[in-house]
Amino acid sequence: MDLLTTASTVAVSSYAVLSTVYRGMQAVYSQPENVTPPSESLFGSDRWPSVDVIIPCYNEDPRTLAACLASIAIQDYAGTFQVYLVDDGSGNRNAVIPVHHAYEGDPRFNFILLRENVGKRKAQIAAIRRSSGDFVLSVDSDTTLASDVITKLAVKMRDPMVGAAMGQLTAYNRSDTWLTRLIDMEYWLACNEERAAQGRFGAVMCCCGPCAMYRRSCLLSLLDQYETQLFRGKPSDFGEDRHLTILMLKAGFRTEYVPDAVAATVVPDKMGPYLRQQLRWARSTFRDTMLARGLLRGLDRYLTLDVMGENLGPLLLGIAVVTALGELLFSHTVNWWTVLAIVTMTIIRSTVLSFRTRQLRFIGYSMHALIRIFLLIPLKAYALCTLSNSDWLSRKSVPLPNRSTKEITSAMPLAGANAAGNSGIAESLHTADLSLTAGEV
Repeated sequence: MDLLTTASTVAVSSYAVLSTVYRGMQAVYSQPENVTPPSESLFGSDRWPSVDVIIPCYNEDPRTLAACLASIAIQDYAGTFQVYLVDDGSGNRNAVIPVHHAYEGDPRFNFILLRENVGKRKAQIAAIRRSSGDFVLSVDSDTTLASDVITKLAVKMRDPMVGAAMGQLTAYNRSDTWLTRLIDMEYWLACNEERAAQGRFGAVMCCCGPCAMYRRSCLLSLLDQYETQLFRGKPSDFGEDRHLTILMLKAGFRTEYVPDAVAATVVPDKMGPYLRQQLRWARSTFRDTMLARGLLRGLDRYLTLDVMGENLGPLLLGIAVVTALGELLFSHTVNWWTVLAIVTMTIIRSTVLSFRTRQLRFIGYSMHALIRIFLLIPLKAYALCTLSNSDWLSRKSVPLPNRSTKEITSAMPLAGANAAGNSGIAESLHTADLSLTAGEV
């Protein structure tokens, strides 16, 4: 049993050191830099880039989709933008068509109806190839945007070397269950610590799908690689946002984080869907971490520490917990050093977060440690052992149909009413509660 005790103690001690160094540097680098914020008028009244907003949609709740489209319709943007909603062979199309018709007459809205479900990636590409704006904003159909999101992201991308930028994500349904509250805090950390620190070096490693803007010229140069991604000889059917971000970085472009471009996305309110989501994300992270190995040599050394903290840290913690449980099972003794180290680090992290955000609710984030240790770490181990599998996913992809049969469209866009003065949109916005401000979580 001395071997188990030693293994657990060494693993948890190594985890404590790595986590302390990583989280400490992350907290420092995630702080806003003391620079003058860019002016939103620097493009000039007639020089704002055109933007295409692309929304892949599959079996979306009509109310959620209505809130998404309404939040886009009222965007306060000085330039022009077009909206392309791609219905990816939804089984509830009869239910969502009335949402489409709510925008009849608005030339900004275009609807592409695919006959079969082809997957998010190919649905995005179908719209990208039909559109022509300077920037492409990818928005998930269960996401609502604050009214200045397009403006904030476009300003960040004024630098021609910025290939992509993402906004801050919050949980639209935060107040529904204890799980959605924890996920909302998890999103705050992922955005305002992890992405913010990566953004200090112009290398956000994953511009999240619910709200990410891309430079069209960069996107087009990478589109074939994005569309034909393979893993161990099989087409990849998840992890679109992370893979596209890594391709941008490998091509030499910067990827940025914009904390005041706030989007609220619907998150899982039950453990089953949450774990399936986490499995997809874990597989995507492992796959694209392999792809990014050579990339790290050209980036700041902090990014290497970031990858180690996110991947090696859970491994060390998992070893510590498994060996401590083995010790308890075989010798009926408790490795109190392991227990004390984990509890102490959890309390310190939750306390620091509560102090930093000035929100007592982050004390409750300590509950997430139990989910992480007993559910997410085993899930990541399973993901690592099944990287080629697509089981547990929420949807399946099928081969892209022949172009002559893949779309149901008309010469005139199936579009909607103007945002200004439209009572249907106003009602949707009232339902959506779009009172979003930067930093509100």
